[in-house]
Amino acid sequence: MPQRPRVIILSTGGTIAMIARGSDAGALRLGAKALAAAVPQLEAIADCETRDILAKPSASLTLADQALIGEAAVAAAQTADGVVITHGTDTLEETAFGLALLTRIETPIVLTAAMRRADQPGADGPANLLAAVRVAASKAARGAGVLVVIDDEIHAGPLIRKSHSFRTHAFSSAPFGPIGYVAEDRVRFALVPAAPPPLMRFGGGRPPIVPIVEAGPGLERETVAALAAGGFDGVILSLPGAGHVAAEAAPDLGRLAERMPVVFASRTGAGETLCASYAYAGSEIDLIARGLIPARWLDARKSRIALQLALAQGADLAQTRAIFDGF
Repeated sequence: MPQRPRVIILSTGGTIAMIARGSDAGALRLGAKALAAAVPQLEAIADCETRDILAKPSASLTLADQALIGEAAVAAAQTADGVVITHGTDTLEETAFGLALLTRIETPIVLTAAMRRADQPGADGPANLLAAVRVAASKAARGAGVLVVIDDEIHAGPLIRKSHSFRTHAFSSAPFGPIGYVAEDRVRFALVPAAPPPLMRFGGGRPPIVPIVEAGPGLERETVAALAAGGFDGVILSLPGAGHVAAEAAPDLGRLAERMPVVFASRTGAGETLCASYAYAGSEIDLIARGLIPARWLDARKSRIALQLALAQGADLAQTRAIFDGF
């Protein structure tokens, strides 16, 4: 009989680990061992070891927590054929992107989650965990980078985003879509990511403070003044269209960019910031000339993780710009 693959399951909290008791509907009560025990079919797929890393709702996870999860995954990969991380759905996309920046190993790192608690009708956690272990144990997943497996779909970690607040089919990699799927006991990859994102590291210490500010029509100069006075380490702007802002705010944003990195992303949810198409005041050409950094294909949430990591590893303005040029 062929030897089964070895998969290590790391738990970090989230809805998949929650059970309601009385009026307490959000208690984190299930560790990795209990999650695996609820899916007896795992025994036919892999020898599973379980480890508890964190127990938090994912909105409470910090950049340091993401780095800790990445370190735990890399350590587990030293003795496993695949690693599965159970996680909350709220900020799954940030952790998946962060791990794609912080790790570079052949061993599959697969994140999964649940939209319903284990005690709710139609709980999706067990099926998602089963599919995630199948993918982590698959030789086809080796070298594919950080993956997210949920609702029988395989997504590239850098592309995933939560697209619905409560449905079980809550994740998307639009406009590209999933790169594979799980059908019964089969793992199928239809696409392979062209290239990994830049490799970065977390330098430790206090995570940099980087707020996201979404602008609509007529971004007020007072908002920019408040950002300048806020004691931040950097700022992410989520801007209309391909990266455009009110003309009146552009000079103030340029002065802010002299003091700290200011990265602007498109708020559209698809496409990327332009760099050389529009030249009016407040356009992307104008903002770049004033020292702002285009996020390229990253949205504001992913841009925040990238900028925090850049600042945490001590990158100066030129190095930060070069990092974003790599996206």
